Amino acid sequence: MGDPKGFMSTPRREWPRRAVEERVRDWNEVYVPGALLPIIGKQADRCMDCGIPFCHDACPLGNLIPEWNDLVSRDDWRAASDRLHATNNFPEFTGRLCPAPCEAGCVLAINQPAVTIKNVEVAVADRSFELGFVPPRPPDRLSGRTVAVVGSGPTGLAAAQQLTRAGHTVAVYERDDRLGGLMRYGIPEFKMEKHHLDRRLEQMRAEGTKFRTSTAVGRDVGAAELRSRYDAVVIATGATAWRELSVPGRELAGVQQAMEYLPLANRVREGDLESSPMSAAGKHVVIVGGGDTGADCLGTAVREQAVSVTQLDIYAQPGADRDDDAEPWPTYPKIYRLSAAHEEARELRTAPAADADARLFAASTLRFEGDADGHVRSLHLVEVDAARNPRQGTERTLPADLVLLALGFFGPDRADGLVDQLGLAMEPRGTIKRDASFATNVPGVFAAGDAARGQSLIVWAIAEGRAVAAAVDRRLTGSSQLPSPIGPYDRPMSV
Repeated sequence: MGDPKGFMSTPRREWPRRAVEERVRDWNEVYVPGALLPIIGKQADRCMDCGIPFCHDACPLGNLIPEWNDLVSRDDWRAASDRLHATNNFPEFTGRLCPAPCEAGCVLAINQPAVTIKNVEVAVADRSFELGFVPPRPPDRLSGRTVAVVGSGPTGLAAAQQLTRAGHTVAVYERDDRLGGLMRYGIPEFKMEKHHLDRRLEQMRAEGTKFRTSTAVGRDVGAAELRSRYDAVVIATGATAWRELSVPGRELAGVQQAMEYLPLANRVREGDLESSPMSAAGKHVVIVGGGDTGADCLGTAVREQAVSVTQLDIYAQPGADRDDDAEPWPTYPKIYRLSAAHEEARELRTAPAADADARLFAASTLRFEGDADGHVRSLHLVEVDAARNPRQGTERTLPADLVLLALGFFGPDRADGLVDQLGLAMEPRGTIKRDASFATNVPGVFAAGDAARGQSLIVWAIAEGRAVAAAVDRRLTGSSQLPSPIGPYDRPMSV
């Protein structure tokens, strides 16, 4: 380690965010440009280089965290880049978007603030591009085998890059007009500017990966036809079938799914639209759902200058500290976290009636009411207990001109016909069924990512992409040197 006493002498410092009043007036990333590098060496020094680094197990990619922490503390960016990319195809994505279960598993976190692993990761990733340490790595020779990857989210891109580098000819099919899946149209610009995605896609093109956009497999190209044209097919379409809220008034205009709302705001940033037809400007907005997608809607509505924004979370407000009995170290604890969007909402007081920042906790929606034109105007809610039973006398009404449902996803969208045309077996929960080698019931067809695992984190998506690539490579060639960080049945550490 760079400084054996760093964890005792150096306090945790995170990448500072720009002032709220400044950042809500634009769509740039929320962090102060250039403010990370001056502090990151000392932060890397806080890593204790543990004999048993639990951060490895907390991260499904098995990132070699103590190694690149040590290299950053010694200012050896090239070696740090090599160690980081040895386990992660896209650290610039995870360094911005992952909630960092590795930090929850940091040994220092037993009794102190964890090492800023996520900040070190993104610093290494960005420096790697700045210094030219991540050139394209095309294969030395081609295998003569072909693979189709359906979906260009983190799972599909990771699988495609691994298989391309192994020498296979890979084509990625994406139903949207641009690549990236939810990273392109679901993640707001203020969380990850899209030039980071475009930069990595250029690397993949230079390595030989082919891309087919605006092509929905099952509709624009028959699924059986695709299967007949390739030696293997990887289904990595994600879990885009959203959960519904069946309450009176759901049919009113202005009650929308989050993933109907967020892509429009991103298309404005891409230059496709002058303004979003679903803009929150001048409206009272209520977001139903307390997760990351809801927070993304919150930050977007604030930037669109909503009159008010309130987020409903059905769970009780968690405490500030880990409950050692219910969620002992090194599991990822449910604690009160203040995302950039929630910090903005708190400072701007977007929801004066909220419990904290913009959130109403332990709140369940009862019904929506609208005006004579059939447009939503209010949301009725009730406070619930831990079993989600209503508490008498706690009903209240919020003004609502736009309601965004951010309730999560349960499996792949079957509207294009891909699943049914191939005859894929499904799990009862709506995901694609697969065996221990990521193979479906259809020979030569594999399933990975949220389409098979269910809604999960970006770090699990990339791990799935790397693992399914090794499985496909093994089927095509008889063996594989590609890493396989997880199995299809692995799950996060829990009690």
